[in-house]
Amino acid sequence: MGEALIRIGGRRLEVRMTGPPPTDRPTIVFLHPGLGSVSTWRDFPARLAEACDCGALVFSRAGHGRSDPVDEPLGPDFMHREAFEVLPELVRLLGLQEFVFFGQSDGGSISLIAAGSTVVEGLRGVVAEAAHVFCEQETVRSAEAAMRSFESGDLRRKLHPHHEVNTDWVFGTWSGVWTDPSFMEWNIEEFLPRIEVPVLVIQGAEDEYATRAQVEAIESGVATTETMWLEDCGHSPHRDAEEAVLERSAAFVRRVLG
Repeated sequence: MGEALIRIGGRRLEVRMTGPPPTDRPTIVFLHPGLGSVSTWRDFPARLAEACDCGALVFSRAGHGRSDPVDEPLGPDFMHREAFEVLPELVRLLGLQEFVFFGQSDGGSISLIAAGSTVVEGLRGVVAEAAHVFCEQETVRSAEAAMRSFESGDLRRKLHPHHEVNTDWVFGTWSGVWTDPSFMEWNIEEFLPRIEVPVLVIQGAEDEYATRAQVEAIESGVATTETMWLEDCGHSPHRDAEEAVLERSAAFVRRVLG
């Protein structure tokens, strides 16, 4: 399939598929963080999929990357909406049979919500990288610091090649949600006990957006978990410790797929 635009919910989403088709092999579905897109993953999806003899599906959420723009800001329920409405339709349209979610940050949270619901069939496991299950003051402080960097132009310059016309909306809606005082009440721990597939939790010790409390909540809430705790690693373990994350994730994916 390669690269394409697929219409879901009235908007076209940027999609990239590599490796064997879903009819032949399982698929790893990559869910990007709040400021991410297809291109921010670089070559990591293709490398992991090749190591597992799987296909890779990478997509940009609406308003991100080359997906259609969004006019209105995201609401505090945007991760639930992605898990309940977009993911099941994406799975259906692309004919995925067996698959594993690999989600980073907001993408990890969306993966956990979807895994703890009944709307997605065929899921065999979840890799939750730097995922949030509740909002912490550390997250708010780091989002506020990112706002200052965006206003100075440095962060805007870095994001623009990935989002182009969507850049200001992507950053504005992400920072607006995470710094809204009411978002401190956001919590998805209710979904964790409902997750029946294995979960690999990957967390950097130097993650500026979260503490170890996120990992502990997932470990205590999900029936089957294993944790990869990485020292000297920030919010993007698959970049900061790429080879280690690739090796551990590949072993996990191969195991849950049998």
